[in-house]
Amino acid sequence: MAERPRIGLALGTGGARGWCHIGAIRELAEMGIEADVVAGSSMGALVGAAHAGGRLDNLARSAADLTWRNVLALMDMRLRGGGIVGGAGIEDFLGRLGLDGRIEDLALPFLAVATSLETGQEIWLREGVLAVAVRASAAMPGVFAPVELAGRWLVDGGLVNPVPVSAARAMGADVVIAINPNHRNAPRYWQPGAPSALRNAMSGILPAMPETLRGLLPEAPAEPEPGPPHYFETVTTSIDIMTDRIRRARLASDPPDVMLGANLPGLGVLEFHRAAEAVEEGARMVRARQDWIREVTGIG
Repeated sequence: MAERPRIGLALGTGGARGWCHIGAIRELAEMGIEADVVAGSSMGALVGAAHAGGRLDNLARSAADLTWRNVLALMDMRLRGGGIVGGAGIEDFLGRLGLDGRIEDLALPFLAVATSLETGQEIWLREGVLAVAVRASAAMPGVFAPVELAGRWLVDGGLVNPVPVSAARAMGADVVIAINPNHRNAPRYWQPGAPSALRNAMSGILPAMPETLRGLLPEAPAEPEPGPPHYFETVTTSIDIMTDRIRRARLASDPPDVMLGANLPGLGVLEFHRAAEAVEEGARMVRARQDWIREVTGIG
């Protein structure tokens, strides 16, 4: 009997769309496919850490319970430190999930990808405090503050490796299953005059925001009106465009054995309260390709 291949998961960036990783990992487990190593970038690092630490169900329950108000409560908003969100609330969230230990103590080998703000170098975080590594990997420029770690200031791993196939291979994976939350069938990244779910949702909590930040996201108009994008739309759409181009280039030279793409064009990267939609899409995309996945992995 042939030995089972060593399976690696490469979990990509995507903000709130990254909740799709939960559904995909669960559906893979239903097929009998369990990861041996996990590499994650940005939101993929958060879900990957939970999976590697045996806390995926805890994360899924917490994600399902999120509303806009408690998402805002996790964000210590300010206009200093290189981002409008500090990140202490994110570390507290990880602590409540039981992800406040060290990377090297996780049940599965795990790697979080980050980017050096000074050199642009891709940084692989394979040891140290887990919550700090995840926060660094998910430090979206313009939104979350950079993280200082071992004398380096680190930002989002999606700037250099949005779907870290290379990292999973370096960890010894024979077969890499890659998940891209940002796959899109539609050609547009942003549409002028389209209603912004982000703007609509946040308009109800603007009074709770610091006064200096309210102008970044004006209250939603009664009817969608053509006009320029607002701050969060500009930042998140720009990151979408950039990471999509980088992902295409990286995967062209180092393709995974299995590529799974979530189609979530109507879900904004900061709409973390819409986890159910992304989780279901993650399960759907695995079910749709299950015959191919079984053939490639030789499992099941």
